[in-house]
Amino acid sequence: MMRANNSMRSSLLLLITATIWGVAFVAQSVGMEYVGGFTFNSVRSLIGAAVLFPVMLFLEKRKTPAEKAAGQTEKNRRTLWSGGLICGIFLCAASNCQQFGIKYTTVGKAGFITALYIVLVPILGIFLRKKCSALVWAAVALALIGLYLLCMKGDSLSLGKGEFLLILCAFLFAMQILAVDHFSPLTSGVKLSMIQFLVCGIGSGIPMLLFEHPQLSQILAAWKPILYAGIMSCGVAYTLQIIGQKDLNPTIASLIMSLESCISVIAGWLILGQAMSLRELTGCIVMFLAIILAQLPPPKKNKK
Repeated sequence: MMRANNSMRSSLLLLITATIWGVAFVAQSVGMEYVGGFTFNSVRSLIGAAVLFPVMLFLEKRKTPAEKAAGQTEKNRRTLWSGGLICGIFLCAASNCQQFGIKYTTVGKAGFITALYIVLVPILGIFLRKKCSALVWAAVALALIGLYLLCMKGDSLSLGKGEFLLILCAFLFAMQILAVDHFSPLTSGVKLSMIQFLVCGIGSGIPMLLFEHPQLSQILAAWKPILYAGIMSCGVAYTLQIIGQKDLNPTIASLIMSLESCISVIAGWLILGQAMSLRELTGCIVMFLAIILAQLPPPKKNKK
């Protein structure tokens, strides 16, 4: 019963995460009208880390002396910082690919192409000695068909700059999910999240200073999308992801979080008025079927 309750709670947390992320596609698209991609990601990530700092202090005060002592061992500190660094590097690379990809395509299309990570997670899991069923390979075939319908222009597949960056983003997010799955049971979820945002903020800040030279007035003009992306998408949603993944299989977790793609289409239509063609909507449906198929349990073999 306790395990079932934990799974239900984790599923609900990840559903909230997906909703926040789906709307965040709109914030990212609007933010690019004011500042560059590296600037947007650097500021939002540092805001996310700043939001989590008081939360971390509050949770530390509630720990027992034994829990505090356990977390202060050299091994635990090394795991925390190495985990935060690895997760942060993947997050930084994925977020920037996504941010620049959104600039060249619609919010709904970006959401569904990003959701390719749901298919990539079990495939990449093979390298971690996790089995990949025949259903997953069928899902890959469906996902490729859906991707073709989303990206096709005229009678040929036209993989534009935006689509290429978003496919790369999906691969990097799949790696980030697997990294979180590995490190989140070993350390504090809030600390891990805060460190990964610091790494992402600093990692995005270097090219920001080299290539974009942002003005404070530009950042202030984009305060609404930046604050939403920083507080809600980073500070709240990524922390809920880490907490929610602790009691769920990473593949099931990625299925729930992939609902952000459907929410992004709705948010793009309602807020930005971005409609999709019938062919693109068909591609979204095919990709969503692939997402579901990738998570179905493999058929049980009859024992003789």
